[in-house]
Amino acid sequence: MSRSERLLQLMQMLRRYHYPVTAVTLSQELGISVRSVYRDIASLQAQGAKIAGEAGIGYVLQDGFTLPPLMFSAEEIEAIVLGSRWVVERGDEKLAEAARDALAKIAAVLPVAEKRELETAGLLVGPRFDNQGNDALLRDIRFAIRNEYKLTLDYQDENGTLSKRVVWPCALAFFEQVRMVVAWCELRQDFRHFRTDRIQSLHSAKERFPKSRASLLKTWRQQQGIRQN
Repeated sequence: MSRSERLLQLMQMLRRYHYPVTAVTLSQELGISVRSVYRDIASLQAQGAKIAGEAGIGYVLQDGFTLPPLMFSAEEIEAIVLGSRWVVERGDEKLAEAARDALAKIAAVLPVAEKRELETAGLLVGPRFDNQGNDALLRDIRFAIRNEYKLTLDYQDENGTLSKRVVWPCALAFFEQVRMVVAWCELRQDFRHFRTDRIQSLHSAKERFPKSRASLLKTWRQQQGIRQN
Protein backbone atom coordinates (compact mmCIF):
# COMPACT_ATOMS: atom_id res chain seq x y z
CA MET A 1 0.00 0.00 0.00
CA SER A 2 1.10 3.63 -0.44
CA ARG A 3 2.41 5.60 2.52
CA SER A 4 -0.71 7.79 2.55
CA GLU A 5 -2.88 4.70 2.78
CA ARG A 6 -0.67 3.31 5.53
CA LEU A 7 -0.92 6.54 7.53
CA LEU A 8 -4.69 6.46 7.20
CA GLN A 9 -4.78 2.83 8.34
CA LEU A 10 -2.54 3.67 11.30
CA MET A 11 -4.94 6.46 12.34
CA GLN A 12 -7.86 4.05 12.08
CA MET A 13 -6.03 1.54 14.27
CA LEU A 14 -5.25 4.17 16.92
CA ARG A 15 -8.94 5.16 16.99
CA ARG A 16 -9.83 1.58 17.95
CA TYR A 17 -7.59 1.56 21.00
CA HIS A 18 -8.60 3.48 24.13
CA TYR A 19 -5.34 2.65 25.90
CA PRO A 20 -1.67 2.95 24.90
CA VAL A 21 -0.70 0.49 22.19
CA THR A 22 2.93 -0.36 21.53
CA ALA A 23 4.79 0.23 18.29
CA VAL A 24 5.46 -3.51 18.15
CA THR A 25 1.71 -4.27 18.10
CA LEU A 26 1.09 -1.60 15.47
CA SER A 27 3.97 -2.87 13.32
CA GLN A 28 2.64 -6.44 13.44
CA GLU A 29 -0.86 -5.34 12.38
CA LEU A 30 0.48 -3.12 9.60
CA GLY A 31 3.16 -5.55 8.45
CA ILE A 32 5.93 -2.95 8.67
CA SER A 33 9.00 -2.44 10.85
CA VAL A 34 8.88 -0.82 14.29
CA ARG A 35 11.17 1.91 12.96
CA SER A 36 8.60 2.68 10.23
CA VAL A 37 5.88 2.96 12.89
CA TYR A 38 7.99 5.52 14.76
CA ARG A 39 8.43 7.55 11.57
CA ASP A 40 4.71 7.35 10.74
CA ILE A 41 3.71 8.42 14.25
CA ALA A 42 6.06 11.39 14.02
CA SER A 43 4.61 12.30 10.61
CA LEU A 44 1.03 12.18 11.93
CA GLN A 45 1.97 14.28 14.95
CA ALA A 46 3.56 16.85 12.65
CA GLN A 47 0.31 17.05 10.67
CA GLY A 48 -1.76 17.81 13.77
CA ALA A 49 -2.86 14.43 15.11
CA LYS A 50 -2.79 14.48 18.94
CA ILE A 51 -0.98 11.20 19.56
CA ALA A 52 0.44 10.91 23.08
CA GLY A 53 3.10 8.43 24.17
CA GLU A 54 6.64 7.46 23.38
CA ALA A 55 8.77 4.59 22.15
CA GLY A 56 8.79 1.60 24.49
CA ILE A 57 5.62 2.67 26.31
CA GLY A 58 2.91 2.97 23.71
CA TYR A 59 0.75 5.47 21.85
CA VAL A 60 -2.83 6.64 22.25
CA LEU A 61 -4.88 9.00 20.09
CA GLN A 62 -6.27 11.80 22.25
CA ASP A 63 -9.75 13.25 21.88
CA GLY A 64 -10.22 16.31 19.73
CA PHE A 65 -7.43 15.60 17.25
CA THR A 66 -7.05 17.69 14.12
CA LEU A 67 -7.83 15.79 10.94
CA PRO A 68 -4.55 15.37 9.04
CA PRO A 69 -4.49 15.62 5.22
CA LEU A 70 -4.97 11.93 4.49
CA MET A 71 -6.89 9.97 1.90
CA PHE A 72 -10.47 8.77 2.07
CA SER A 73 -11.71 5.84 0.02
CA ALA A 74 -14.28 6.56 -2.70
CA GLU A 75 -17.04 5.05 -0.55
CA GLU A 76 -15.99 7.12 2.49
CA ILE A 77 -16.13 10.31 0.44
CA GLU A 78 -19.58 9.39 -0.89
CA ALA A 79 -20.80 8.65 2.65
CA ILE A 80 -19.51 12.02 3.90
CA VAL A 81 -21.09 13.92 1.01
CA LEU A 82 -24.42 12.10 1.13
CA GLY A 83 -24.71 12.46 4.91
CA SER A 84 -23.83 16.15 4.78
CA ARG A 85 -26.25 16.86 1.94
CA TRP A 86 -28.99 15.05 3.86
CA VAL A 87 -28.36 17.28 6.88
CA VAL A 88 -28.42 20.38 4.67
CA GLU A 89 -31.86 19.41 3.35
CA ARG A 90 -33.37 17.87 6.50
CA GLY A 91 -31.69 19.68 9.38
CA ASP A 92 -32.57 23.07 10.77
CA GLU A 93 -30.74 26.16 9.54
CA LYS A 94 -27.87 25.91 12.06
CA LEU A 95 -27.30 22.20 11.40
CA ALA A 96 -27.35 22.82 7.65
CA GLU A 97 -24.75 25.56 8.06
CA ALA A 98 -22.62 23.28 10.24
CA ALA A 99 -22.78 20.52 7.60
CA ARG A 100 -21.57 22.92 4.90
CA ASP A 101 -18.75 24.15 7.14
CA ALA A 102 -17.70 20.59 7.99
CA LEU A 103 -17.50 19.68 4.30
CA ALA A 104 -15.42 22.79 3.63
CA LYS A 105 -13.00 21.91 6.44
CA ILE A 106 -12.60 18.36 5.18
CA ALA A 107 -12.09 19.56 1.60
CA ALA A 108 -9.39 21.97 2.78
CA VAL A 109 -7.13 19.16 4.02
CA LEU A 110 -7.73 16.59 1.28
CA PRO A 111 -5.28 15.90 -1.54
CA VAL A 112 -6.34 17.32 -4.92
CA ALA A 113 -7.84 14.09 -6.31
CA GLU A 114 -9.89 13.34 -3.20
CA LYS A 115 -11.03 16.96 -2.97
CA ARG A 116 -12.31 16.73 -6.56
CA GLU A 117 -14.25 13.58 -5.66
CA LEU A 118 -15.74 15.34 -2.64
CA GLU A 119 -16.87 18.31 -4.70
CA THR A 120 -18.28 16.29 -7.62
CA ALA A 121 -19.80 13.27 -5.86
CA GLY A 122 -22.91 12.23 -7.80
CA LEU A 123 -25.13 11.43 -4.81
CA LEU A 124 -28.10 13.74 -4.28
CA VAL A 125 -30.77 14.23 -1.62
CA GLY A 126 -34.28 15.24 -2.60
CA PRO A 127 -35.82 18.49 -1.31
CA ARG A 128 -37.40 18.36 2.11
CA PHE A 129 -41.10 18.62 2.85
CA ASP A 130 -42.49 21.86 4.27
CA ASN A 131 -43.87 20.48 7.56
CA GLN A 132 -40.52 20.27 9.27
CA GLY A 133 -41.16 22.44 12.32
CA ASN A 134 -39.70 25.73 13.44
CA ASP A 135 -35.91 26.13 13.22
CA ALA A 136 -35.69 28.04 16.51
CA LEU A 137 -37.72 25.32 18.22
CA LEU A 138 -35.37 22.63 16.89
CA ARG A 139 -32.31 24.55 18.04
CA ASP A 140 -33.81 24.81 21.54
CA ILE A 141 -34.52 21.07 21.58
CA ARG A 142 -31.00 20.21 20.44
CA PHE A 143 -29.57 22.56 23.08
CA ALA A 144 -31.64 20.87 25.80
CA ILE A 145 -30.56 17.40 24.64
CA ARG A 146 -26.91 18.41 24.52
CA ASN A 147 -26.99 19.97 28.01
CA GLU A 148 -29.44 17.46 29.58
CA TYR A 149 -32.04 20.10 30.46
CA LYS A 150 -35.69 19.41 31.18
CA LEU A 151 -38.25 20.87 28.79
CA THR A 152 -41.82 21.96 29.45
CA LEU A 153 -43.99 21.40 26.38
CA ASP A 154 -47.46 22.52 25.43
CA TYR A 155 -48.28 19.58 23.20
CA GLN A 156 -51.23 18.86 20.93
CA ASP A 157 -51.85 15.18 20.18
CA GLU A 158 -53.30 13.72 16.98
CA ASN A 159 -56.83 14.28 18.30
CA GLY A 160 -56.18 17.96 18.95
CA THR A 161 -56.06 17.58 22.74
CA LEU A 162 -53.64 19.96 24.46
CA SER A 163 -51.55 18.94 27.46
CA LYS A 164 -48.56 20.29 29.36
CA ARG A 165 -45.62 17.88 29.68
CA VAL A 166 -42.35 18.08 31.54
CA VAL A 167 -39.90 15.86 29.66
CA TRP A 168 -36.27 14.75 29.69
CA PRO A 169 -35.25 14.86 26.00
CA CYS A 170 -32.56 12.40 24.94
CA ALA A 171 -32.81 12.28 21.14
CA LEU A 172 -34.22 14.06 18.10
CA ALA A 173 -35.15 11.75 15.22
CA PHE A 174 -35.33 13.03 11.64
CA PHE A 175 -37.82 11.17 9.45
CA GLU A 176 -38.76 11.95 5.87
CA GLN A 177 -41.79 14.08 6.73
CA VAL A 178 -41.63 14.61 10.49
CA ARG A 179 -39.18 15.12 13.34
CA MET A 180 -39.67 13.36 16.64
CA VAL A 181 -38.36 14.10 20.13
CA VAL A 182 -37.57 11.00 22.20
CA ALA A 183 -38.04 11.87 25.86
CA TRP A 184 -38.88 10.55 29.30
CA CYS A 185 -42.25 12.03 30.25
CA GLU A 186 -42.73 12.88 33.94
CA LEU A 187 -46.52 12.73 33.55
CA ARG A 188 -46.57 9.24 32.02
CA GLN A 189 -43.46 7.98 33.86
CA ASP A 190 -42.29 6.38 30.65
CA PHE A 191 -40.73 7.24 27.32
CA ARG A 192 -42.87 9.12 24.84
CA HIS A 193 -42.34 10.39 21.29
CA PHE A 194 -43.37 13.98 20.50
CA ARG A 195 -43.74 15.28 16.96
CA THR A 196 -42.08 18.68 16.71
CA ASP A 197 -44.84 20.06 14.47
CA ARG A 198 -47.34 19.39 17.29
CA ILE A 199 -45.37 21.27 19.95
CA GLN A 200 -47.29 24.50 20.47
CA SER A 201 -44.72 26.07 22.79
CA LEU A 202 -41.57 25.07 24.60
CA HIS A 203 -39.81 26.34 27.70
CA SER A 204 -36.58 25.38 29.46
CA ALA A 205 -35.72 26.51 32.99
CA LYS A 206 -32.25 25.01 32.41
CA GLU A 207 -32.91 22.44 35.12
CA ARG A 208 -30.83 19.30 34.64
CA PHE A 209 -32.72 16.03 34.56
CA PRO A 210 -31.54 13.42 37.08
CA LYS A 211 -30.28 10.82 34.60
CA SER A 212 -27.66 11.16 31.91
CA ARG A 213 -28.63 11.33 28.24
CA ALA A 214 -26.54 8.21 27.58
CA SER A 215 -28.40 6.29 30.28
CA LEU A 216 -31.80 7.36 28.95
CA LEU A 217 -30.87 6.44 25.39
CA LYS A 218 -29.62 3.03 26.47
CA THR A 219 -32.87 2.27 28.32
CA TRP A 220 -34.98 3.56 25.44
CA ARG A 221 -33.09 1.42 22.91
CA GLN A 222 -33.57 -1.64 25.09
CA GLN A 223 -37.32 -0.97 25.34
CA GLN A 224 -37.59 -0.47 21.57
CA GLY A 225 -35.35 -3.43 20.71
CA ILE A 226 -32.92 -1.15 18.87
CA ARG A 227 -29.32 -2.24 18.64
CA GLN A 228 -26.53 0.28 19.14
CA ASN A 229 -24.87 1.17 15.81
